[in-house]
Amino acid sequence: MKSKTMKVLHEVGGRSMIGHVLTAVRAMEPTQVIAVIGTQREQVGPHIHEHMPEAILAVQETQDGTGHAVRVALESIEGRVEGTVVVVTGDTPLLQGDSLRAFAEEHEAAERAVSILSGVVPDPHGYGRIVRNKEGDVEAIVEEKDATPLQRDIGEINSGILAFDAAFLNEALTKIGNDNANGEFYLTDTVGIARDSGLTVGAYAIDDVSQTEGANDRAQLAALGRELNRRIVTQWMKDGVTVMDPETTWIDADVVLNPDVTILPGVQLLGATVIAEDAVVGPDSTLKDCEVGRAARVVRTHGELAVIGDEANVGPFSYLRPGTNLGARGKIGAFVETKNAQIGNGSKVPHLTYVGDAEIGEDSNIGAGTIFANYDGTNKHRTKIGNRTKTGANNTFVAPIEIGDDASTGGGTTVRRDVPDGSLAVSAGPQRILERWNERRAAIRGEQGPSED
Repeated sequence: MKSKTMKVLHEVGGRSMIGHVLTAVRAMEPTQVIAVIGTQREQVGPHIHEHMPEAILAVQETQDGTGHAVRVALESIEGRVEGTVVVVTGDTPLLQGDSLRAFAEEHEAAERAVSILSGVVPDPHGYGRIVRNKEGDVEAIVEEKDATPLQRDIGEINSGILAFDAAFLNEALTKIGNDNANGEFYLTDTVGIARDSGLTVGAYAIDDVSQTEGANDRAQLAALGRELNRRIVTQWMKDGVTVMDPETTWIDADVVLNPDVTILPGVQLLGATVIAEDAVVGPDSTLKDCEVGRAARVVRTHGELAVIGDEANVGPFSYLRPGTNLGARGKIGAFVETKNAQIGNGSKVPHLTYVGDAEIGEDSNIGAGTIFANYDGTNKHRTKIGNRTKTGANNTFVAPIEIGDDASTGGGTTVRRDVPDGSLAVSAGPQRILERWNERRAAIRGEQGPSED
C-alpha cells in the first residue's frame, strides 16, 4: 500500500478492511476468535478490540508464513480447540457472514479434514491454484511462485479462507515444512498432509468470487470500494429508498436509511448517518455521522455530527459543524455556518450567518448577515436567544450575552449587553444626510462641480 497505515486498517465504505472481516466473522457466532497480529501491532490490536473486544490477540513475532501464523494462534490458547477452525484473511472487505457460515456448515456436513473456499477467476495471477486429479478431487494448493507453467493456467484459486477439523489441524501444523521459494511455512501444505493420511479434502466454490478479493494497492482498494458501494446502494433501493443516481451516490456501510427516503445526485452519506422516512437529501450534499429527521430537506449541504429535526430545511450551501442541533420545522439557509448551536423548533437562520456556541429558542428568526462573535481570542463564550425573538440584519452578538423572549434588535446592531424580554436593542447612531455631497466632494478635490444646466 506504500503507507504508514497497516493494510488491513485502510478503509472501504467507511470501515476498515479488518472491520468488515470481523463483522462477517461475528455473523458466524463463533465460540472463539483469535486475531494474529505482527507488524504495526500497536495500530492493529486496539482497532480489532474496538470492533470485537472479546477477540484474543496472538502476536506473530516473525513473518514466517500462514502456517506459522495459525500455529501462533493455537499456541495462544495452548492448543485447546475442538470442532471446526475457520481461517480467514484480514483484507477481504466484501466477505459476507452468510457465505462464511455456509462454508463452515458444508465442511462439517462432508466430515472433511480440510476444506478450501475457492473460486474461478479469469485472471488468477498472484493466487494459489487449486490442483485437482482426474477424478476432480483436490490434491494440493500450489502457490504462484512454486507453480509450474501448466499449474499457472489453472483458473480455480485458493481464497486464503480454509476450514479444518481442529484435531487434524493441531497435528498437521507440526508437520509443515518451509522448503519452498519463500522459505515460509504454508498453511496450504495441510492439504497434502491430509491426502497422505487418507483424509478427506475438498473445495467449496463460492459463486460470488469478489467476496474473497483483497487489496494490495490503492487502485485495488478503490475498486473494492466501488463494488462495495454498488452493493450497498442496490440493497437500500431494494429496501425502499429512492436513489436518483446510483453512480454519483456514496453510502457507507454503517449508514441507516428508512423507507421513502430520497437521495438526489451527488450525495455522500458517511459514517453512522441515520436518515428518517420521507426525508430528501441532495443534490450535492455530504453528511457524516448526522441524524436527519422525518420529512426533512437537505440541499447542497456539508454536515458533520449534526442533528436535523423533523420537517426542517437546510441549505443550499450550508455548513453544519459538530454540535449543530436544528429543531423540528427549523431552517438553516443559504451560506450559513453553525457550530455547537442549539436551534429550537420553528426557528430560522435563513442566510449569510455564522452561529457558533449558541442556543436559540423556538420560533425565533435571525436576520441576514448576523455574526455570533463567540471567541475573545482566548476562550469561547455562548449566546442565548429566547423564544419568538426577531433580530435585524447585519447584527453582531458579542458573547457572552442573553437576549430574552419576544425581544427584537435593530438592523446593524452590535449587541454587547443582555436584552430583557420584550425589549428592542438598537446600537446604530442617528442617520446623517449630507446634501449636495457630489458638489462638495468635487470642490474638496479641486474639480469643477456639475453645471446649473
